[in-house]
Amino acid sequence: MRLIVTDMNLGLWAAAYVKEKINSFRPTSDKPFVLGLPTGGTMVDFYANLRLFYKEGLLDFKHVVTFNMDEYAGLPADHPQSYCSYMQRHLFQEVNIPRQNIHLLNSQSSNYTEECNRYEQVIRSYGGIDLFVGGVGRNGHIAFNEPGSSLESRTRKVELTASTRQANARFFLNDMNRVPTHALTVGIGTIFEAKELLFLAAGAKKAAAVAHFSRPGISAECPLTILKKHPYATLLVDPSAFSLVEGTPKKVLEQMTQTAPDAAHWALELKEEQL
Repeated sequence: MRLIVTDMNLGLWAAAYVKEKINSFRPTSDKPFVLGLPTGGTMVDFYANLRLFYKEGLLDFKHVVTFNMDEYAGLPADHPQSYCSYMQRHLFQEVNIPRQNIHLLNSQSSNYTEECNRYEQVIRSYGGIDLFVGGVGRNGHIAFNEPGSSLESRTRKVELTASTRQANARFFLNDMNRVPTHALTVGIGTIFEAKELLFLAAGAKKAAAVAHFSRPGISAECPLTILKKHPYATLLVDPSAFSLVEGTPKKVLEQMTQTAPDAAHWALELKEEQL
């Protein structure tokens, strides 16, 4: 897997990467590009740049199919803080993606087990996800797979930890009573089955998770570590998120920055036995 450190805006870097992936795939109605999508503060710039690429004629969403990672359980789709609303604001209403190509978890389903099973089935019907983009939680969670989640987990309803709810309280007027306690999320196993993974970690608040990731081992206590097992995974971080990393990755980065101090990014090709 690759650990990429860059001084660039992560959203711009990731959006450019996704653009090139879609364009090189040359999707058609019979063979769409299937994209897994996240939400959250880190992704605002990512979507802003995808919108810009579309407006400039550099990216077409006509034959792109999307699956979102998660949604708050019980929150109406039209609630300002639902991930459905987030996606409409930041991407869907601004590009030419067909409505039938957009797949979101139904937060108000009368049977969450059936809804989550349905979601898995629809993903399989497209032959899986070509590229899953995601963010990283402060505790290393991916989607809403909190520490302790099974590395083989599938789409399901989960209880959110206090730390995750606290981190998201800023979106709910900093009132913990307004923050949902449960969510629907794709599983770690679901994410891992994507053909390629691209995860982003920005800022010092994500440094502990990135440092945990950089140490030896794959553990359910840091779901992010599953990326190390995937043959085509990239963790994209800024210097602040990398700041607590020690050992071989730190030494390799120091050598690379000395050799090419003006590079747009530094890519560390790391194997588990090197960490």
